[in-house]
Amino acid sequence: MFCHKCGTQVSPDTQFCTTCGASFAAGDPGLTSAPVVPWTPPANVQVRAGHWIGEGWELVKADMGNYVLLAIVFTLLGSMVPIIIQGPLIAGLHIFTMKKLMGRRAEFADLFLGFNYFVPTLVASLLIALFVSIGTILCIIPGLVVAAMYKFTYLFIVDKKMDFWPAMQASHAVVKQDYAGFTLFLLLMVLVDILGVLCCVVGIFVALPVTFAAITVAYKELVGFEQRTVDAL
Repeated sequence: MFCHKCGTQVSPDTQFCTTCGASFAAGDPGLTSAPVVPWTPPANVQVRAGHWIGEGWELVKADMGNYVLLAIVFTLLGSMVPIIIQGPLIAGLHIFTMKKLMGRRAEFADLFLGFNYFVPTLVASLLIALFVSIGTILCIIPGLVVAAMYKFTYLFIVDKKMDFWPAMQASHAVVKQDYAGFTLFLLLMVLVDILGVLCCVVGIFVALPVTFAAITVAYKELVGFEQRTVDAL
């Protein structure tokens, strides 16, 4: 269960959100535990990999300082506490970019809002890493396809307030309409990261946020943000 105001994960018997104080008491006008509206995959998916990466670059270019700082902190924290906090940090980068796309004020602290979804993002990151590893062992290409399948998982967790497995299934439901196109999208993002490393290494701190921004742009165009998420951010 999640607080539908701030996204913090809470237990079903919780009366108040520990983060924002929203009440879950029955009859309370501030009730935020309304049932989640069933999600239906988009009928027609058109992969526009180059366009999404270009839009991601424009977002990063417009706020280069903050994005580079976010990428540096993301990399440092990820190296100090590997695996455990990767999922929440990825969610935080998406939240920052979601606010940018909504025209809201995005701040460095948004990186840590991903920890409001700690458990589902952690479990999702572990499962995705496991599935990608198995796919890679089988013949590399299956690993790439699996990695592409789950690229929208963290956005579904943040935006739709889904748990880890429904979010992974939702991401797959989008990608399966064009496995080849989304795998190409993934490969182009990998190429962007490689080019970043080749640019005196430090270029990765520009390339990394471009890839996350591109995924967020793609999600917005293909799926769209929930109104309650727009209102809460």
